[in-house]
Amino acid sequence: MKKNILVTGGAGFIGSNFIDYYTANHPDHLVVNIDKLTYAGDLKNLSDVETMANYKFVEGDICDKKLIQKLFTTYRFQRVFHFAAESHVDNSIEGPEAFIKTNIEGTFVLLDTARNMWLSGPGEIKTEFKDARFLHVSTDEVYGTLGPEGLFKETTAYAPNSPYSASKASSDFLVRSYFHTYKMPVVTTNCSNNYGPKQHDEKLIPTVIRKALNLENIPIYGDGKNIRDWLYVLDHCKGIELALSKGRLGETYNIGGRNERTNNQIASKICDILDRKKPRSDGKSYHDLVSFVKDRAGHDLRYAIDAEKIETELGWIADENFDSGIEKTIDWYVIKYSK
Repeated sequence: MKKNILVTGGAGFIGSNFIDYYTANHPDHLVVNIDKLTYAGDLKNLSDVETMANYKFVEGDICDKKLIQKLFTTYRFQRVFHFAAESHVDNSIEGPEAFIKTNIEGTFVLLDTARNMWLSGPGEIKTEFKDARFLHVSTDEVYGTLGPEGLFKETTAYAPNSPYSASKASSDFLVRSYFHTYKMPVVTTNCSNNYGPKQHDEKLIPTVIRKALNLENIPIYGDGKNIRDWLYVLDHCKGIELALSKGRLGETYNIGGRNERTNNQIASKICDILDRKKPRSDGKSYHDLVSFVKDRAGHDLRYAIDAEKIETELGWIADENFDSGIEKTIDWYVIKYSK
């Protein structure tokens, strides 16, 4: 059955990888991608799909209620994959207002527009939209920070520590409220740190690769001992689709890679691989470029996801471990930064 699908923020890192994956696997579904094309959105990320018959791009803001209503009226979406968000922690510290507007108000506009189209009243889904689903993509940062032990579970209390994570926590609560109040067909996913092709240059892994190849100092916050759980972006995309198609409505599913690494370990691994694949002409190691810079304000020590729920309930499993995923990632960026 032909379905019209709305993807928000599809010109960004995770959204564009998802569109590549989804359009290839669902040629009979029309994917409409709305993106504001802020600093994090780049149409070059969509070069592989821009001419496909089952893909359409709309430049616009998810906070623009009239535009969102027009799109829903025109395409009568059966699926919403909501990626659009301001997501850079440093930027949220410098200017939190954009995060509050996009992440909270934008999510509200999408939810309420979908509610008005899909439901005739609380719990009363219109026949045309009996299979409709709204997938909200969130982050493990809503849970705050962990000590040396333990994992974030879906039942972990929220304790956001930055304006970014606070705005995402707020959007998660809005989605939850629409399920409990209106019985909206929603599912939420909270993921660990993604990596892979098309990530914005400012993020840790692209920064380490870019700085190394340019023989510039590789900046590492603080002492480099902050720990993150790393998830290859395509594995995340597969988990998102699985959560929407098979997940229980109103539920949250944590998606993590079971790949905990300190920032020091990340930088060291990348330097090792580059020393092997792209050795310096001066014979030195890329490790010599690592330097430590002033720590980020409110820098959470450790994030780590327990993905048992999505693994056991839905059968999701990551195809990549960190060693295999980082090799693919570096290969992609070496080509990009060599152009």
